[in-house]
Amino acid sequence: MAEQKGRIDRRTLLKIVGSAGATGVVLSACGGSPQTASAHSGAGLTGGKWEKTVPLATAGPGGNPNWQPGDAIKFLPSEKIPTSGRASDLLASLPKDKLLTIYQRMNASRKWETTMKDLFVGGKDRLYGAFHTYAGEEAIACGVMAALHEDDYIASTHRGHGHLIAKGGDLNKMSAEIFFKETGYNKGYGGSMHITDMSKGIMGMNGIVGASFYLAAGAAIRGRIRGTKQVSVAFFGDGAAASPYYFSAIRSCTNYKIPVIFVIENNFQYMGVPMATVVPTKYICEYTKGLDIPHYLVDGNDVTAVYAATKEAVDRARAGNGPSVIEGITYRWYDHSGFAGARAGVHGASGLPYRSDEEVRQWMSRDPIARFKAWMLAKKLATEGELAKIEADAQRAVDVSIAFARESKDPDPRAGVLNTYAAGAVPATQFFNRSEPASLS
Repeated sequence: MAEQKGRIDRRTLLKIVGSAGATGVVLSACGGSPQTASAHSGAGLTGGKWEKTVPLATAGPGGNPNWQPGDAIKFLPSEKIPTSGRASDLLASLPKDKLLTIYQRMNASRKWETTMKDLFVGGKDRLYGAFHTYAGEEAIACGVMAALHEDDYIASTHRGHGHLIAKGGDLNKMSAEIFFKETGYNKGYGGSMHITDMSKGIMGMNGIVGASFYLAAGAAIRGRIRGTKQVSVAFFGDGAAASPYYFSAIRSCTNYKIPVIFVIENNFQYMGVPMATVVPTKYICEYTKGLDIPHYLVDGNDVTAVYAATKEAVDRARAGNGPSVIEGITYRWYDHSGFAGARAGVHGASGLPYRSDEEVRQWMSRDPIARFKAWMLAKKLATEGELAKIEADAQRAVDVSIAFARESKDPDPRAGVLNTYAAGAVPATQFFNRSEPASLS
């Protein structure tokens, strides 16, 4: 078929599509002007200003069925956080007390989890149940929380200790819950995966993979109806992006401009399956790029990069412009749950089959807390003495919380039937007096 003026034949179109990419060709052929989205890339990530039809990065771990243990080393960020640039300057502009609070909460999170790890492994205390550590990922929680207001909402994951501490959670109540004491956050009912503090807008951790999407969306809708300008953050891991809830939640939030920020904590590992072999795109945030909302790909071990992306996303959400997606590239130091390969007094887990010990050591050398400390000292935002005191105080607070938990009362066994019946409390004698049959009438 001969070409007509202003038109191209099917054969020519297919040739162009094959060489340039279908979406870009359609926009060009239609005379459209592709909009742009900003990808604030951290060290080691390839990003910048891209047309929306171009991926956020030219290289990434995803879509690699040949991934081998140790390959995560290829995506290491730089040893140091950049001391200049937009993200660095933005965080440095915060008041000093806020910067020190970020550092304090990062340290409290790491020291609390490390102490708990030593207690679980050491066996002195009778600790049991699931325990998903956040160690190594603290820059994401603390960078996000630094951009929020106290009354903003967060919906956490099963790996949520760091989120709660970053938003000002109570270490005493957290430790008591791990010890299953009545002074715990859930009065000993919930354990590690279910800690909740609605007084701080923390809608809780939970064991339902991907539950954070709808929890955050619902809370954000509530805020919008009430006219409060509150925003919500949905935290989730790389594996949860495969949840059937994921796209529908972001799509609906985009349709109705719901003020939710979706934060992907991509640590490469799912539970024990490399994300590279499951995710077809270079990065997870590319899944929803066609929705034409902002997507940010950042070094998740750089608190300045996380804060800068979150602030932009939060400002956009508060202005009524809807959701954004942030993907932080990070690395967890321990196994998915529990402490396989972990030892008391030693950081990190070794001998796990789905990753190499060398990559664990390399990623631990990009410790987000050590990098943030070096950044503050380099920019003269704090002194060695000030930061050392914060570190010591954080450990003392953790030790106090452990003592508090040990000294707290065990729950009354009869409390197991409380909070069960919507019609009101059922007399405990109906369950514990074996001489009479129980009646629920």
